[in-house]
Amino acid sequence: MADPKNLDSEETVDPTGAGKSDLKPEVKKPVRKEREVPTVPVNLNEKSEQLSSFLESNCPENISAFIGAEADIVTITVDKNNLIDACNYLKNDNNLQFNYLSLVTVVDYEAISETFELNYHLVSLKFRQKIAVKCNLSVNDLSIPSISEIWTTANWFERESHDLFGVIFEGHPNLAPLLLYEEFEGFPGRKSFPFHDYQEW
Repeated sequence: MADPKNLDSEETVDPTGAGKSDLKPEVKKPVRKEREVPTVPVNLNEKSEQLSSFLESNCPENISAFIGAEADIVTITVDKNNLIDACNYLKNDNNLQFNYLSLVTVVDYEAISETFELNYHLVSLKFRQKIAVKCNLSVNDLSIPSISEIWTTANWFERESHDLFGVIFEGHPNLAPLLLYEEFEGFPGRKSFPFHDYQEW
């Protein structure tokens, strides 16, 4: 039991917490490090090796293509100004016949190199072969020729890419929204899109 003589000198505790400092301890936010572009070991089968060699030797000079490979697929990188010529060559050459466009994808490298990479995934149904055509676009100029007249499947793929990333496909018959709505602001496929800011429908 406390000594009554010392009650006046003892420290009392205010249950309301009044008098305490309102300062909160500083919380340090983690430093965000930009990720490097991932790489996957190349593992081409014999048919893909033959395709790569054929393109190295026979690709028309006016296309100015770079022949490469990623994982198990041959890639051909072209300037957007040569895209139409490259696609027509890949589709119509009797030794290639890439007559089916299975997918168009966009990779956001805006934070790394201020570019967006378009990938056109082609399939030769006759030769059971695949290839990816790549085009790099500057964030300051996201226009590129539409290939919807070469492969009709490109129509909706290009509309989707326009919706989500803002890529402008010149010559497309109708770039109306496919996944979003007319008044939607921004491009939700981009890494910079603020998903925490909700918008009303």
